[in-house]
Amino acid sequence: MQDHENLPLSFPDIPPSMPHSEEEASGIVTAINLKKIYHGVTVLDIPSIGINEGESFGLVGNNGAGKTTFFRLILDLIEASSGEVKVDGEKVSRNDEWKSKVGSFLDEGFLIDFLTPEEYFTFIAKLYNKSEGDIAHFTESMKEFFNGEILGSRKFIRDLSKGNQKKTGIAAALIGEPRVLILDEPFTALDPTSQIRLKRMLNELKTTKKMTMLISSHDLNHVTEVCDRIVVLEKGVVVKDTPTNENTLKELESYFSLTE
Repeated sequence: MQDHENLPLSFPDIPPSMPHSEEEASGIVTAINLKKIYHGVTVLDIPSIGINEGESFGLVGNNGAGKTTFFRLILDLIEASSGEVKVDGEKVSRNDEWKSKVGSFLDEGFLIDFLTPEEYFTFIAKLYNKSEGDIAHFTESMKEFFNGEILGSRKFIRDLSKGNQKKTGIAAALIGEPRVLILDEPFTALDPTSQIRLKRMLNELKTTKKMTMLISSHDLNHVTEVCDRIVVLEKGVVVKDTPTNENTLKELESYFSLTE
């Protein structure tokens, strides 16, 4: 693949919307002068970005672009080399005040795999002071998404398929009724039916709950169907930040199709 830094981007009709100063960065999730450096290599460099409440924010880029690094910095799972992230005005670094507002699932490492799904949901629900009735209502609401494959299986999470582990993790991220939902590659490993049901569920949450969503994906079709804003990361840098419209998918495909 060519060095994209030397190539024109195929987004001629939509001006970039990424803010460039601390004063301009606003929203329920913000990052200012955010950098992550590993062994002298800068893997993420975001001067300023804000994600508004109720916005569905899609993050796309090739492997190594910095998508998961960005999400891990938002969740305070790794320490920034410089800069800061805030959720609802609270600095995330070494602070627990924001955590009840955020639900997330990045990978299977978030799961407690020696529990059954039911045990895991109960454990997570107790963290949010949910009652048994709340848990029952929640699992009932997830039945379509689970498609009869999660509940009542008597399997430990570690014995589920990768797709069913992912469904378990996504569901658990929603138990606390978060204001912000962060999902890294949620469509990977899901069968086509589950992908369609997940898209439907995310769009319903966006419409009915006004939930803020940060979703990364390699699947450009899915992310443009769910998200109303797309950010392209390349080598840790935001190269485009644009609202989704009828041309976005074609423009993204054109950009990522550039080869030697």
